[in-house]
Amino acid sequence: MSHLLTSQIALHLKQVYFGGNWATSNFKDQLADVSWQEANFALKEGNSIATLLFHCNYYIAGLIPVLQGGSLDIKDKFSFDSPRITCEADWKQLKNKSWEEVQLFATLIEQLPDSCLFEDFVEAKYGNYYRNLIGLIEHCHYHLGQITLLKKEVKNRLI
Repeated sequence: MSHLLTSQIALHLKQVYFGGNWATSNFKDQLADVSWQEANFALKEGNSIATLLFHCNYYIAGLIPVLQGGSLDIKDKFSFDSPRITCEADWKQLKNKSWEEVQLFATLIEQLPDSCLFEDFVEAKYGNYYRNLIGLIEHCHYHLGQITLLKKEVKNRLI
């Protein structure tokens, strides 16, 4: 049973979170010097850095049960329902939860046989495993870009 492709997909996910990717930007490095107050910063009606991190991880946490043989129970309408960040401990907890769930999800991806990648993901309407896993990583890159821009804006405002 081959795991060459699933191992590469898992690596790609880990790299957007922890570094070593082609884009040379990742969540952990971008958020390392962001305080809890800065994590709450949002432009106009936009999302905060904390909310965007929560949003990305909402899908990762929601797909973990699927890869463990369970059901898909997440709903898009709840994906921005980030917990309030009121102190540094809250911010640290959100980041640590994200890092831990990404690691677990990547491990579960690595364990998938390559042969499952083009099978239906839960139901045919969701497409196949490959589409969902790659789409999730693309989604993370997209929001990492937003976080990077928000971080620059908040750091410039504090100078």
